[in-house]
Amino acid sequence: MNDNAMRADEARLNVTWAGQNGDLPDAVPFGATEGDIRQWAAEAIRTGGIAGIRVDGNVNLRGFVVDRFAPNEARPYNLIQIRPKTPFGAK
Repeated sequence: MNDNAMRADEARLNVTWAGQNGDLPDAVPFGATEGDIRQWAAEAIRTGGIAGIRVDGNVNLRGFVVDRFAPNEARPYNLIQIRPKTPFGAK
């Protein structure tokens, strides 16, 4: 993903699942609902759409935390992270 090509209303979606971490390859709307974010991430995990995360047909992101971060000096784009409540990406 070219971070400079992202619009102000878009974000990179970073996913942590089963101790693995990766980014969805395409930008997502920064204002998307948590339900949409969970759905996009789960579908990408089911189909192998996130580099760094193995395919898992049993993915369930219910109860995962969705964090949103505005751009800063080190990261010039919006970031959405979906992660488990527990450390290290446990299911």
